[in-house]
Amino acid sequence: MSMYELAKKQYADIGIDTESVLSTLDLIPVSMNCWQGDDVKGFEGIGSLSGGIQATGSYPGAATNANELRSMIEKAVLSIPGKTRVNLHAMYGDVKGVERNQIEPEHFSAWAQWAKEQNLSLDFNPTLFSHCKSADGLTLSHPDRAVREFWIEHCIRCRKIAGVFTEKQGNKSVNNLWIADGFKDNPIDTLTPRIRLKESLDEIFKDKYDIIDAVESKLFGIGIESYTVGSHEFYLGYATKNNIALCMDAGHYHPTEMISAKISAVSLFVSKLLLHVSRPVRWDSDHVIILDDELIAIAREVIRHNLLDKVHIGLDYFDGSIDRVSAWVVGMRNMRKALLIALLEPYLQLQKAEWDFDFTKRLIVTEELKTMPWAAVWNEYCDRAGKPASYLL
Repeated sequence: MSMYELAKKQYADIGIDTESVLSTLDLIPVSMNCWQGDDVKGFEGIGSLSGGIQATGSYPGAATNANELRSMIEKAVLSIPGKTRVNLHAMYGDVKGVERNQIEPEHFSAWAQWAKEQNLSLDFNPTLFSHCKSADGLTLSHPDRAVREFWIEHCIRCRKIAGVFTEKQGNKSVNNLWIADGFKDNPIDTLTPRIRLKESLDEIFKDKYDIIDAVESKLFGIGIESYTVGSHEFYLGYATKNNIALCMDAGHYHPTEMISAKISAVSLFVSKLLLHVSRPVRWDSDHVIILDDELIAIAREVIRHNLLDKVHIGLDYFDGSIDRVSAWVVGMRNMRKALLIALLEPYLQLQKAEWDFDFTKRLIVTEELKTMPWAAVWNEYCDRAGKPASYLL
């Protein structure tokens, strides 16, 4: 009897059908962040980072153009099972010499064609950093109306581009808006920048596109250590009021806050939820995700509460100190492993024990699950998908 058959029987003894689990796991989309491939520089010809963004390391092989980046993604996907999407930033199109408030769908036609050929779907993000008009640390909340209009136009055009992706791929592209607006030291007026940001967002989202719009909060970052205009509370209110998705990034909160603890709470009030799964180390440092307790907890919150139709999962990290393709593969596979572990949990049994105040059974079962043979189920999943069960360079 194979290791999988033994595992299948062991899980059946606790009421888990591994065949159903494998079918469900294979259909859960995970969006892979393109910026791991080039250290978040983009292809505009700027060649530097600013606005709360910093990639470290000098490992050789960073992509210098879109063709190189696409080739790297293709190589990574060879070792990634499951339904994979690719998450683009606006600075990764054929945009050299094109101002951000002038980008058009044609600048991303090569990406759309490539995605169709590779059987991948695309998500999108406006790029509101590393630009002369973000040098003051403010964009959509800038006191200069002309600066705000520049970025408003950029964001509107990005939504239009995401709409074209939706048309071409037959499923909705997720368009996520994040800005690094804030102040390094203590501000006097914390309200007015948020009023300006709200007004800018109202203009950006005025027209409807067949996409999933999301807004992403942040606690602090490089250059905005004391105040962030787009805080969690601001965007939670805005997303709830305007019926758009809330993006929660694992590194965008206080170091003691975990987004796994927030998922069920916000799910009651927002129409959609976008997760940017990352690994903060003492601050928003965007490390490659590992199979740690928080990653498994994030997956369990989504699976336990049947939120797959509401939650969209994307990864957000960049590490230039290691092989970039391997970083993608490790992160994407770990996200799927976490989802598998969550799917193999006898949730209804645990829920009943909890509702019956049988906390002893809850403790015993959750502890016993830690040594259940989920790895054998993972190996079977990879084998059926034609992907390596173990990823070794």
